Amino acid sequence: MAFKLANSRSALRQFLTHQSSAGLILMATTIVALAIANSSLHGRYESVLLAYLGPLSVELWVNDGLMAIFFLLVGLEIKREMLDGQLSTWSRRILPGLAAIGGMAIPALMFLLFNNTETANGWAIPAATDIAFALGVLSLLGNHVPASLRIFLTALAILDDLAAVVIIAIFYTAELQYFYLLGAGALTLFLFLLNRLGIMRITPYLLVGALLWFFVLRSGVHATIAGVVMALAIPLRTSPGEPDDEANSPLHRLEHMLHRPVSFVILPIFGFANAGIPVLGLPAATLSAPVTLGVALGLFAGKAIGVFSFSMLAIRLKLASMPAHARPIQLFGLALLCGIGFTMSFFITPLAYPDDPMLQTQAKIGVLMGSLLAGMLGYLVLRLVPRRISP
Repeated sequence: MAFKLANSRSALRQFLTHQSSAGLILMATTIVALAIANSSLHGRYESVLLAYLGPLSVELWVNDGLMAIFFLLVGLEIKREMLDGQLSTWSRRILPGLAAIGGMAIPALMFLLFNNTETANGWAIPAATDIAFALGVLSLLGNHVPASLRIFLTALAILDDLAAVVIIAIFYTAELQYFYLLGAGALTLFLFLLNRLGIMRITPYLLVGALLWFFVLRSGVHATIAGVVMALAIPLRTSPGEPDDEANSPLHRLEHMLHRPVSFVILPIFGFANAGIPVLGLPAATLSAPVTLGVALGLFAGKAIGVFSFSMLAIRLKLASMPAHARPIQLFGLALLCGIGFTMSFFITPLAYPDDPMLQTQAKIGVLMGSLLAGMLGYLVLRLVPRRISP
């Protein structure tokens, strides 16, 4: 099916605008973090991240606490799009769904070509797309890119995020603490009971969700999964007798409430806390290390090959249609932009190598290299292709 931007989807337009702006801010934050990490302020930067505030360090509050709010927003977007949006029917899911599968499988396989059993646990690092960064690059192109490709990228990234959440929950879970896991399960059931009882106020869900976050944190499952679980329990419907519009839907209200703080506060803080890589002084071999090469090539080449080849296969087999007003070369340019990993890639890195700072550094360098190459080449391809029809 061709993806078109419906006039009624003002919320989606706002989402794209916010994400594009957030991507540009994230780029600036990354540059600042890199500059500080490679200056005389590096020691102070590290000491702030490692300082403890209560039971967790600043770094863990960012990665396990603030990012749980990010995953809450991701979960809300997944639920909305699956039930009432661009992914609400199977015909709409086929093209971005197959593209997402290819865009995760090929980078993972490419990573494993360079890494043996000792470092193979990082296979998921190049498998996810950073929608904020990718849309930020698209925003630089203005209306040079058909609107259908923006919608396609958004749908693909949402499915990509869903797969990343599943991967984190299954493959990057520490030793389980069953008491807390049972408590998290009971709280999850209570959240869905609130939904079944028709509770439309957001506050009860937030209070139970905060307690769920604590239990998940202590259970051994990564704490951010609590955000996704909570999102799935938030009602999309409205109360009986109320108009069925976005203003009265708890899910839409919470989603709109979170977009700006997540896009313009939480993600830049996360980027600042994780992109500060001291590259000066590292041995030259770091750039050619298997983890570095596996991540960089997985993002730059693997993503483009996977997304483009699986998309074109679906189109050739007539399972789906080319996005409206788009050419295959433009679809390839978009596939290159999907190689901008950043947020999810940085997030998975310490989960893959929790006790090895050097492997984390190699992976992060690979993320920066692969994302930079993918973003630059994707931009050039899309910029140099003349528009055939005005989107």
